Amino acid sequence: MNRVELIAAVAEKAGMTKVDAKKAVEAILETAKEELKKDGKIALVGFGTLSVATRPERKGRNPRTGKSIKIAAKKIAKFKAASNLLK
Repeated sequence: MNRVELIAAVAEKAGMTKVDAKKAVEAILETAKEELKKDGKIALVGFGTLSVATRPERKGRNPRTGKSIKIAAKKIAKFKAASNLLK
């Protein structure tokens, strides 16, 4: 399902127009991005938790040259599904 399909599904289930559903979906996504940028956490009971994790600096290898390289530390978003999500 892509964003357009999600908006259509939300509009149908909530009994609202696609324009209003688009505003709601965009607001939710923007709020989630802002929270994760602040290293926050979003917990939706029965769905899952979005959080930020830090990958440490590590060594890697350039596949073309075989030379060892340093890969910088970075932050990533991670999602942990609720245990009953697919039940």
